[in-house]
Amino acid sequence: MQNDLLQAFVALRPVIRASWEKLLRMERINSPLANPDTLVHLLDTTLDEIFRDLQAWSPRRHPTRAADPQCPCGLNPLLAYFTAGRQALREALVLVQAATPDLEPARRDEALVCLEQVFGLISRREIASFCAICQIRPAGKARTPARLHVALDI
Repeated sequence: MQNDLLQAFVALRPVIRASWEKLLRMERINSPLANPDTLVHLLDTTLDEIFRDLQAWSPRRHPTRAADPQCPCGLNPLLAYFTAGRQALREALVLVQAATPDLEPARRDEALVCLEQVFGLISRREIASFCAICQIRPAGKARTPARLHVALDI
């Protein structure tokens, strides 16, 4: 993201945080861990990481088209967290772009691509990490540890 757009975007951090929290509180709570009162404590850390990564990100250097992470049970509390965050960040970027009337379409599109790539990388990593420790697995998806395969001669 270009430096001038990034500075204007970072200046909206309080607006982004407030919007993210408001949207998060509107999401359906799918598990006790998805309580917004718990998840709001992640906002500042996540925003720090997003703004830090945006400073060095370029779609030409870091192309990515990975799909959104899949949660087999649908109970991952970070699904709602990152859904709300994506909307809050996009809204803020639109505000910055609207306040920059001479912004070229290519720079506008590049800013969105950079934001989506950075946000996507962070959200995929965090959601996948939580899913990796999940104790709820759909039928037929349970895995037998390798040690048991050896001990049971499977």
